[in-house]
Amino acid sequence: MWILIVILAIIVLIALWAMLSYNGLIRGRNQVENAWSQIDVQLKRRVDLIPNLVETVKGYAAHEKETLDAVIRARNAAIAAPNTPVAQADANNALTGALSRLFALSEAYPDLKANQNFQALQDELVATENRVTYSRQFYNDTVLNYNNKLQQFPTVFFARMMKFDRREYFEADEASREVPKVGF
Repeated sequence: MWILIVILAIIVLIALWAMLSYNGLIRGRNQVENAWSQIDVQLKRRVDLIPNLVETVKGYAAHEKETLDAVIRARNAAIAAPNTPVAQADANNALTGALSRLFALSEAYPDLKANQNFQALQDELVATENRVTYSRQFYNDTVLNYNNKLQQFPTVFFARMMKFDRREYFEADEASREVPKVGF
């Protein structure tokens, strides 16, 4: 009789562990997906602000067409990029570089720098950049926690059996870590 109770208790403990592990992995995966959607929202917001900014700059810096075209091309590439962390990071790193060159133009055009519309758009874009940075950090922290769960013993066996996959980090490439060079 005692042997049956011990075996039943072990089975109940294993079932409880499996249920808690599975629910933890599901919660982690859902947190990663939620964190990614927050990045996606901020990146879309950023992309939506750019046409207004470019139109404002066009009026002051008409002969800077190459810089403006580069921003538009980078924006279009960011919109068309696949919805994965690596593809979005690459596209948005290129967009960040193009925007840096655009903001550098304001130094050469005092009237543009003083324009209230340009200032408001620039401030809004800077605020959005801060939100993107926070969202990236939150996403990467969430991915770290999830990936750690997937690799910890004994959950690693259960995660493999249930086909939970590792997630990618949202990383900046080496080029985006350098200060852009702007020449006039």
